[in-house]
Amino acid sequence: MTGSHGAPLVDIGANLTNKAFRDDLDAVLARAAAAGIAAVVVTGTSAQASRAAHGIAAGRRAAGAGPTLHATAGVHPHHASTLSPETLDELRALLRLPEVVAVGECGLDYDRNFSPQDVQRRAFEAQLELAAEVSKPVFLHERDADADFTAILARWRPRLVGGVVHCFTGDRAALEAYLDLGMHVGITGWICDERRGTHLKELVPLVPAGKLLVETDAPYILPRDLPHRPRDGRNEPALLVHVARAVAACRGETLEELAAHTTRAARELFALPA
Repeated sequence: MTGSHGAPLVDIGANLTNKAFRDDLDAVLARAAAAGIAAVVVTGTSAQASRAAHGIAAGRRAAGAGPTLHATAGVHPHHASTLSPETLDELRALLRLPEVVAVGECGLDYDRNFSPQDVQRRAFEAQLELAAEVSKPVFLHERDADADFTAILARWRPRLVGGVVHCFTGDRAALEAYLDLGMHVGITGWICDERRGTHLKELVPLVPAGKLLVETDAPYILPRDLPHRPRDGRNEPALLVHVARAVAACRGETLEELAAHTTRAARELFALPA
C-alpha cells in the first residue's frame, strides 16, 4: 500500500518498544500502512530494548502484516555504563538474526551525560568494532559531542560498511563532516519546529539524493506544525508523510520524488528486501 501520496516511505527510526505504544501498536502500524509507510526500523537503545525491537519485528513478519518491521541492536550513549562484555555478546547474537539490520543506537551525548564521557567513548568504539565485525551499518546518535564523535567515526570509517547519523539537528560544518565520511543523514520532524529547526531548511538541500533518509523518532519529536496535533503529544510512523513533505518542499522536490530516493537509500543502506 502506498497511501495517497503515491510512493512508499521507510521510517528509519521509530522507538516502537516505548511504553507509549504498549496498548495500541497494532492500530499504530495499521495507520502507518494506510499512510504508505512500507517499512519501519525499530530502534534498539539497550540490550533489553534491542531484544524487544527484534521481538516486535519478528512477530510482525510472522503475522505477515504491513509495514515490514526491522530492528537495530545497540546501546544508546545514555546507557553506555551498561555495556559489558556480556551485553556485547548479546548484541552480537541479535545481529546474526535476519530482522536486525544495524548496530545502534550508539554514539555520544554530551548534552545530558547520563553516562560519563569517557565511558561513552569506550562504548561507542566497542560498538563500531562490533559493526565492523558483523559487516552491518551503524545507527548513530550525536548531541553536543561533534568533535569527539567525528574523530572516532573517522578512525573507524575504513572498516565500516556505512551508517546514518540519525535525527540530525546540527550545523553545516557537522553536516559536511558526516557527508565527507560517507554517512547517511536522517531528518525528523525537527525540521518542522519553528523554534529550533529552521536552519535545517537550508541544510537539507545540501544532502545528495542517496544519502538522505527520513524518520519520525516516534514517539518523540512530534512535528509542531501539524494541523491537528494529538492531545497526548505522541508521534507515530504514519506522520512520516508530514515530515517527508516538509523535507521535499525545502529541496524543491515533489513528495513522490523524495519518497523514491529516500526509500531506495534506506533499502540499500540496511539491505532491506524490495
